[in-house]
Amino acid sequence: MKKRIYLIAVLLVVTVIVGTGFNSKDNTDFSAFSTEGLELNFDVPTEAELAPLIAPVTPKFYLFLGKSYVGFKEALGFKESRGDYHIVNDYGYMGKYQFSRATLRMMGFKNTDNFLFDTKQQEAAFLAYTSRNKWILRRDIKRYTGKTVGGVKVTESGILAAAHLAGAGNVKKFLRSAGELGFADANGASIRYYLRKFSGYDTSHIVANKKPRVM
Repeated sequence: MKKRIYLIAVLLVVTVIVGTGFNSKDNTDFSAFSTEGLELNFDVPTEAELAPLIAPVTPKFYLFLGKSYVGFKEALGFKESRGDYHIVNDYGYMGKYQFSRATLRMMGFKNTDNFLFDTKQQEAAFLAYTSRNKWILRRDIKRYTGKTVGGVKVTESGILAAAHLAGAGNVKKFLRSAGELGFADANGASIRYYLRKFSGYDTSHIVANKKPRVM
């Protein structure tokens, strides 16, 4: 009997609690959250309006040319002129690879006036001149490649770069004198420096040509 009375009492308490929990009357005061009398301006700037405020992002690309022929000529062109096709130095040498007018005429250029504005001709002139130097120095390339001359390990690309700087004849003198007969241009660049700086590039596909012509 006592258990039954206890159970009834518990049910009555639960009923009261549940009933008060679903009371529909809500006395919460929302007046503090009123927006009455406030100036509400939510204008959002457009993408076009924001554009001048955002710093432009310029993508960066790094092209790794390694020891390829393209890497060789680009490295040499950068050393000669920082890759500027349109430059003429104080001594009259022109373009990316710094050719003299006499050298260009030797390779078939009859009119050099447009040379600075024709990048295709400049690249063709470089290949032609390099192939000529390779023909002149063919025996020296075969004899000295892999050996150390004047404290520098000799490679074919180093020889060709040095010939571009000093001429094939001066490179022959340097190699055959064991580095005793050197050469330096007006800026102080030497055969030894070019042999070292441009060592190990792949110039094997350049065909030696005694009389190259650029049309």
